[in-house]
Amino acid sequence: MAKWVYAFGNGKADGTAEMKNLLGGKGAGLAEMSGMGLPVPPGFTITTEACTYFYQHNQTYPDGLKAEADAALKQVGALVGAEFGNPAKPLLVSVRSGARVSMPGMMDTVLNLGLNPETTEGLASLTGNARFAYDSYRRFIQMYSNVVLGLEHSLFEEILDSAKEEKGVELDTELDATDLGRIIDDYKARVRKELGKQFPDDVHAQLWGAIGAVFGSWQAARARTYRKLNRIPEDWGTAVNVQAMVFGNRGETSATGVAFTRDPATGEKLLYGEFLINAQGEDVVAGIRTPQPISKAVRERQGGKKPSMEEAMPAAYAELRAIADKLEAHYRDMQDVEFTIQDGKLFMLQTRSGKRTAKAALKVAVDMVTEGLIDEKLAVMRVDPMALDQLLHPTLDPKAPKEQIASGLAASPGAATGEVAFTADEAEKRAGEGHAIILVRTETSPEDIHGMHAAKGILTARGGMTSHAAVVARGMGRPCVSGAGMIKIDAAKGEMVCGAHTIRRGELITIDGTSGQVFKGRVPTIEPELSGDFATLMGWADGMRRLKVRTNADTPKDAEVARKFGAEGIGLCRTEHMFFDPERILAVRQMILADDRAAREAALAKLLPMQRGDFEGIFRAMEGLPVTIRLLDPPLHEFLPQTDAEVADVARAAGTTPAKLRARAIALQEANPMLGHRGCRLGITFPEIYEMQARAIFEAAMNVERSGGKRVQLEIMIPLVGFRSEFDFLKERIAAVSRTIAKEHGRAPAFMTGTMIELPRAALRAGEIAESAEFFSFGTNDLTQTTLGVSRDDAGTFLTEYLSKGLIARDPFVSIDQDGVGELVKIAAERGRKAREKLKLGICGEHGGDPDSIRFCHEAGLDYVSCSPFRVPIARLAAAQAAFRYVNEDS
Repeated sequence: MAKWVYAFGNGKADGTAEMKNLLGGKGAGLAEMSGMGLPVPPGFTITTEACTYFYQHNQTYPDGLKAEADAALKQVGALVGAEFGNPAKPLLVSVRSGARVSMPGMMDTVLNLGLNPETTEGLASLTGNARFAYDSYRRFIQMYSNVVLGLEHSLFEEILDSAKEEKGVELDTELDATDLGRIIDDYKARVRKELGKQFPDDVHAQLWGAIGAVFGSWQAARARTYRKLNRIPEDWGTAVNVQAMVFGNRGETSATGVAFTRDPATGEKLLYGEFLINAQGEDVVAGIRTPQPISKAVRERQGGKKPSMEEAMPAAYAELRAIADKLEAHYRDMQDVEFTIQDGKLFMLQTRSGKRTAKAALKVAVDMVTEGLIDEKLAVMRVDPMALDQLLHPTLDPKAPKEQIASGLAASPGAATGEVAFTADEAEKRAGEGHAIILVRTETSPEDIHGMHAAKGILTARGGMTSHAAVVARGMGRPCVSGAGMIKIDAAKGEMVCGAHTIRRGELITIDGTSGQVFKGRVPTIEPELSGDFATLMGWADGMRRLKVRTNADTPKDAEVARKFGAEGIGLCRTEHMFFDPERILAVRQMILADDRAAREAALAKLLPMQRGDFEGIFRAMEGLPVTIRLLDPPLHEFLPQTDAEVADVARAAGTTPAKLRARAIALQEANPMLGHRGCRLGITFPEIYEMQARAIFEAAMNVERSGGKRVQLEIMIPLVGFRSEFDFLKERIAAVSRTIAKEHGRAPAFMTGTMIELPRAALRAGEIAESAEFFSFGTNDLTQTTLGVSRDDAGTFLTEYLSKGLIARDPFVSIDQDGVGELVKIAAERGRKAREKLKLGICGEHGGDPDSIRFCHEAGLDYVSCSPFRVPIARLAAAQAAFRYVNEDS
């Protein structure tokens, strides 16, 4: 018989940390902490399987669930000496979501459930604190009305703000019991007005309404968006955690807070977080009141005047510090905890692995190895390769002139410049039109996630380091400045006022999420420097991986950047990208439009020294590492002159008439250029083009070697081969140039000749091609297009629908289609190596920088991956993780 409910509390638990898939992350953490003997209020978890059942059976509950939940609720009451619905000793509970992975702010929570007029009076009598009881009931009505009844928070905030304004106070805590009683009446009246029915007083109806709402929040728009962005499966579902309430709003000896066992932005080992005295948990994460730091050191750095928890509640702080250390040692990872202090007593409400920036992830991983908590291999596995992207992009130039207009908390590191947008919808729309956007909000909410994802950075006027904006921005790798209280935002007018400055919609600002500063206009940036913890972890990763990591580089500058990031060669140098320079495009057009060999050779003679110079720069930058150069592979339409002026320029250079050139351009036009006269087909019809390139390559290599440079490891790649005969024809042409060079100079550079596998036929006939080719490089961009029959440039119009409808799990141009394209790669690798045992195999499409695709390449037996320069560290780390997983799964 299925078990739907798992209890925890009083030092015992039905579940453990290993049951995260069943109990969700929150439920598994509560069970584990309870089993460790930590102070956890008792409660129970309704499993994720119940949520799955709920959606598979027309949103109904499984048989037996209510009976199990009722029994568990009675047990909770017995442990705390209370009874659900009993005014004399009322049991109040929280109802919280808890998916198996953290989805901060994406799903719903209800606190203080179990209050009605009778139990509220009972709570007031029991505690001798009417203000506390009414404040709890006021909070419950507002939260329940929003989460369960579907009313907007703003309806109740208006009532609350009016009451404070009428009394002449600013803070909720300045309202007394009489004030709160009137607010409760007004809240209930608003519910009646909006819904035409009374706010529910039946506590059991409240409970099951909240449980249904938590299950329902799994399919809320914001949760679906978050799952899509973070590739979380739809069918995982969420658990529901029902837990006895402890109250941080019982007065000046009560508080609530969120803490990380290390700084989630830097990784520094100190208790880092925020708390609020006389408040409940939602006040901290919602950003409605700006909270106080937990540690004295953090308060001093931020220049805060209100005391830290370490100063205001030293005993509770010391206990929290000890529990934090115990949890870190137990989980062997940085933890993110929620807690409440009720009348001076500390209670733990959650623990989970803390989200962190890439910089912090590196420091935490390296420090924990030094501390003996984890080994080097686990440290490498702890860092998300894609998170390194946060470290690999420019930051603000400290020497550049800046006009600071505001400051706040440094909530998520990095810098960004963009046009101001005041709503998430506006940010998404403007970003879709190609604009860089900074989303500016008073505070963000989960409904803003689409705009946050579209924006380059986020700025909020309210909220702390653990507010929704801060947590989500860090997870996305977006720079964020939060709690910039001097900013006054008027979204309706489309402007914000920062002291003497007024910034309007569409104007540029720059934010620095590392310092918390906001600047007017654009501020120049500088390239990052990678050392310290990054170098240490990458050194460990390099020792674990089998796959080599090369780069796609077309210029010496690209090659130098890639070398700095640890590239071990160039896997793809696209020679056509060298020709778009304004000084060269004229000669290229002259070559393409030439209607005889002599005219073509005249144009090629102009290009030869340019190509030779390009290759010399690349060879010098790579310092003897292998360089794979792909011969010309242009869709010709990209180079054809488009305007009358361009046609006239080419005609003048070629010594012909514009009319004749236009006729030639029309003759070269193709219905489908991507499958037309390009790649090896161009080299076969006009061999002199590839002969010029081969000469430029060989002469450049010899020039570098003669001038004292390291010997070039030269690999010449023939593109778009489908038949061995194509490859053999062009291989011999290249060899003939090499022989000519040897006669002219007494020697020629050593080289290998190989091909790109980017057509299904080439993959299927790889065995016979490998008899002649010395290496294969899988061009998975084109191999994906030709296998799926999908144009990458046009796929966006319908692939998003495929993704949203669950027809495919990933965009096949982002992560390799392992079942289709991947099968062709495996076939080509197997057949190629059967014909040539030492055949070198690599991949040079965009997939070379995608961690999932890199794991596939490891398993398929490839020798290297090649990716863009800034993806090289990502690929190095992903290759190490692929090797570790492969060994462990195979053993």
